[in-house]
Amino acid sequence: MAEAVKTQEPVGAEISAAAWSHALPFAAWMLLMVVLGSPAAWKYAVRSAVCLALFLGLRPWRWYAGLSVRHLAESFLCGVLVFVLWVGPESAWMNGWPVLKSLYARWAFLPVGKVAAASPYAPETAGWTLAVIRLLGSAVVIAPIEEFFWRGFLYRWLLAKDFLVVSLSTFRPGLFLLVALAFGFEHDRWLAGLVAGLIYGALILRTRDIWAACVAHAITNFLLGLYVLATGAYGFW
Repeated sequence: MAEAVKTQEPVGAEISAAAWSHALPFAAWMLLMVVLGSPAAWKYAVRSAVCLALFLGLRPWRWYAGLSVRHLAESFLCGVLVFVLWVGPESAWMNGWPVLKSLYARWAFLPVGKVAAASPYAPETAGWTLAVIRLLGSAVVIAPIEEFFWRGFLYRWLLAKDFLVVSLSTFRPGLFLLVALAFGFEHDRWLAGLVAGLIYGALILRTRDIWAACVAHAITNFLLGLYVLATGAYGFW
């Protein structure tokens, strides 16, 4: 199975370079959210361009084996599963469960009790070019950036500061749950985000392949974007 590449024991400079490579694209994404302010389609395009450039320039994948074709089917299934779990609680079938629907709307969003508002990324507002950039940015930019940060770096760094020597299959239940929870709170739908973090994390533990989670995450975000554009459910964006 694919595993992080360790040709020799990493030294301090390499560990530092690896840490920055994993963390800086994600940190830049979060910082630009604050600096640029309220959401707008052009701001998302700027974030995507800047963070893609950082990701490609820093190349955090240098410390890993390449994409394994044998994990693609499993990645696809996990990506579809997370997509279904993400949109399912807000789909029409939940109308038959009014109490559950009310509880979800009341507690599963951040800020608690505030259902996501309409999105500025709708084509009629932003234009199709920026709407497509929004779709692609979520699938091919932020998805791998998040996986390399949350599960490639942070989870293993909490286990050992020399995180490169920690196997991707290492499982510590408390830290695993903590990182998944933090990943969940990064999103407005924190409960769906928590479940997604558990699934992506479990996929890495099982396959020892960070690209498996990157692909799954990208599929989830791409399907979610297609769903938003097809149904007009822009609250998901």
